[in-house]
Amino acid sequence: MTQLASAKFWLPLLIITCLTMTQPLLADENYELVDWVDLMPDDDLEALMNPPEYLDEIEDGSMEDQISSQLLGALENSADDRYQQALTSAKVKPEYDQRPIRLPGFIVPVEMNEQQLVTEFFLVPFFGACIHYPPPPPNQIIYVTSKEGVAQQNLYDPYWVEGTLTTTITENEVAVSAYSMAADNIELYKE
Repeated sequence: MTQLASAKFWLPLLIITCLTMTQPLLADENYELVDWVDLMPDDDLEALMNPPEYLDEIEDGSMEDQISSQLLGALENSADDRYQQALTSAKVKPEYDQRPIRLPGFIVPVEMNEQQLVTEFFLVPFFGACIHYPPPPPNQIIYVTSKEGVAQQNLYDPYWVEGTLTTTITENEVAVSAYSMAADNIELYKE
């Protein structure tokens, strides 16, 4: 009897605690949770999902796998024009202009303030983009500004970013983005 009474007390408390603890993980209802591929026009996504056959034959890390070799091959082979265009596409989905979104990604710092907080950055879908690897297509990069800034401890830490997305081209020496956002919230990504 005591165990049953104890269970009646602890079970609701446990459920409330679990719901309270997961609350920060749920997207704020003011922001639409989007995936990176949602920002890419369907024809670009189709082209990238169906790369030219000769790319399958190139061994990772080989001389042919180098960027310059790929560019030379692309110039010689006009059959993959659509694929190459998708790799550098700045085409956007206009329905995302002025839309409040929540998106996970990695921060590539562009500008820092006196306190060494990152106030301008590119949000990218994978670690190392624009730094260790070539940048993704511009429609897969978001230029973000933050008044408060973010204390970025490690480049390999992913973040959740919330704000209103705009379809604005931003160029600098690091990358070109087809989307921009003034961040309302930035927090470390947690599953």
